Amino acid sequence: MRPTNYHLFDFLDFDTELSKDESLWKAYAPTSVYERQGDICIQVPFQKQVLSNDMMADTTVAPEEYTLILRQYTQGILRLFMSFEEAEIAEQSEMLQFSERIQRMPLQLEKTDEGWDVNTADGIRRAVMVTKPSEIDHWSDLLPDPQPTFDLRLYPDGVREIRLAAYDHFSPPRYDALPLAFCKLDGAKERATLSFECKSDECFAGTGERFAKMDLSGESFFLKNQDGQGVNNRRTYKNIPFYISSRMYGAFYHTCAYSKLSLASDSSRSVQFLSDQPQIDVFLIGGNTIEEIQRGYRDLTGYPSMPPLWSFGVWMSRMTYFSADEVNEICDRMRDEHYPCDVIHLDTGWFETDWLCEWKFNKERFPDPEGFIKNLKDNGYRVSLWQLPYVAEKAEQIDEARANDYIAPLTKVQDSEGSNFSTLDYAGTIDFTYPEATEWYKGLLKRLLDMGVVCIKTDFGENIHMDAKYKNMSPELLNNLYALLYQKAAYEITKEVTGDGIVWARSAWAGCQRYPLHWGGDSCSSWDGLAGSLKGGLHFGLSGFAFWSHDVPGFHTLPNFMNSVVADDVYMRWTQFGVFSSHIRYHGTNKREPWHYPVIADSIKKWWKLRYKLLPYIVEQSEKAVTTGYPLLRALVYHHPADKVCWHIDDEYYFGDDFLVAPVINSENRRGIYLPEGDWVNFFTGEHLKGERWYHDVEVPLEEMPVYVRNGSTISIYPEDVECTDDMDLSKSVSLHIDENFKGIWN
Repeated sequence: MRPTNYHLFDFLDFDTELSKDESLWKAYAPTSVYERQGDICIQVPFQKQVLSNDMMADTTVAPEEYTLILRQYTQGILRLFMSFEEAEIAEQSEMLQFSERIQRMPLQLEKTDEGWDVNTADGIRRAVMVTKPSEIDHWSDLLPDPQPTFDLRLYPDGVREIRLAAYDHFSPPRYDALPLAFCKLDGAKERATLSFECKSDECFAGTGERFAKMDLSGESFFLKNQDGQGVNNRRTYKNIPFYISSRMYGAFYHTCAYSKLSLASDSSRSVQFLSDQPQIDVFLIGGNTIEEIQRGYRDLTGYPSMPPLWSFGVWMSRMTYFSADEVNEICDRMRDEHYPCDVIHLDTGWFETDWLCEWKFNKERFPDPEGFIKNLKDNGYRVSLWQLPYVAEKAEQIDEARANDYIAPLTKVQDSEGSNFSTLDYAGTIDFTYPEATEWYKGLLKRLLDMGVVCIKTDFGENIHMDAKYKNMSPELLNNLYALLYQKAAYEITKEVTGDGIVWARSAWAGCQRYPLHWGGDSCSSWDGLAGSLKGGLHFGLSGFAFWSHDVPGFHTLPNFMNSVVADDVYMRWTQFGVFSSHIRYHGTNKREPWHYPVIADSIKKWWKLRYKLLPYIVEQSEKAVTTGYPLLRALVYHHPADKVCWHIDDEYYFGDDFLVAPVINSENRRGIYLPEGDWVNFFTGEHLKGERWYHDVEVPLEEMPVYVRNGSTISIYPEDVECTDDMDLSKSVSLHIDENFKGIWN
């Protein structure tokens, strides 16, 4: 009979029939607590649980003890670390990059009647351990588990209490969540779990580019990067082990292991984290604002760098341009017809064979790549190139890569059907855990950057060959971290050669925000694609990232993936969304140049010109984002965390400090709009509106967009039309005052 302890199966995924040697070890009250070099060390006993209906402690098996370390930092950050192997707590890793604001604060112990208080030298309480057994009720003679549980209460900023989920059960030991536990399989420690209490009305956001509603409570996520193949499912290219709670704290789980995160899902009383690594390392960040919490996260994992001015202009692309002549014709036409544009991107077709990445131009279709790139630069265009981090069987570099272990050797023969990748049978993944392979890859990019290329599209990276042997990491730990190593290499060589630190990346993990910028993957050119993209971008902005873009007007079409026509209104509404995004790039499986949409082409040009007019404001807000906890696109909760309505809005956002944007995501040209507290002015009509209320069924003509500016604000704009950012001198920017005299930006 299958045991009925639901926690084993709902969250821990036990299968006692197939894994008879899988066991769970639960934490109990500490046996000792002591100070060590400013840390608090807690000796925690773990007892093996009998996998019965009641999952009682096995008294025939001796407990195992492990040390939980509490370490306090400035900026309201408290760290919990416990290894069930022999790993040591560390303050350096690929994910961690402490800022100067992060300093350790020694902790002190104080004995109390109930247990222990943990304080900093300033007398601020940081933790409470309750070690006194709870009062036993009249069921005590029936309960097989009379020992006190592990009851730990944490105060990272000295104010907010975050408690381990010590009492999330029907009756002990029928648990829905465990405060701290680990699992063994065939005698080896394999997984660890930690749970925090949550409140009935608590909301959550973040966790990466999540294509979901704003409030993630009631959801569970498997933190494993994979090709999302769209923006309307549970898969995602960018998982970040970091969430933000409406109780004004954040939790960053310092791991790259596959993990499971339940945000009041498996139990409505608990946030539960399960790592496929026998280690718990979590930073709890308290703050008075979401920006403060997110800045604490960036203090731990690194700040974004400032992208170059030209990157904020329009990027034009499609999948794909196949020749220099084709590119020149398009670029010349944009200039002749005065469509401002800064970047032309060459996707999969600049190689000898489409999709066969060899980091070399096709000699016949691009006979003079240096001259081609120079002529484009003289005409105000930068060139961006697509590539990926895998070497194909037929690639020119395959023998060199294999001979030198630049790609991780496969541990078994793999045919194309067994590959992670469907486009080609890629022979191997570049091994960025191996410094020599990283330098080899940088050399491939350097030759292109020396020609004048300014940006590398670091596509893919969500999946690696799992049946390969990497130099310095197991594939199970590398898969999520791979995005960081990959983008870091491309970013560093680009900055070294061009002076501008930039990539155009799809995958991400914790720390990738240091290497902007990222885009939202392969959305459908449809209303649901636009809505899913925006949801993903808002959660991504709540996950440490400042800069994010998306394919305008979506990547692929339906019902024909490559050749269905994109509707004019989708193209127009997505353009409007792009204008009010950190970066704007047109891309997709068929033609994206505006003249292919003649009915709306003139209006599109008007929106592009508005984008360039707003660049001084966008640059100002970007400079703010790289030194604070703000992204460019901000969910409404950034500025209104106490407004419960804002925790449920995922189709509006702040664009910097002053703009509130509500994209139209339907063909009816109508939508409901919620304006939070404040006095607002319609950016296009000058109409004044009161906040903290809904405006229902608002009609929005296709040429307009619901964009509002705070009354009394001042917006920096560029006073002249330009062809590209080379024509701009930002010192000429002027101030646009939003007051009773403002009649709309186009009036």
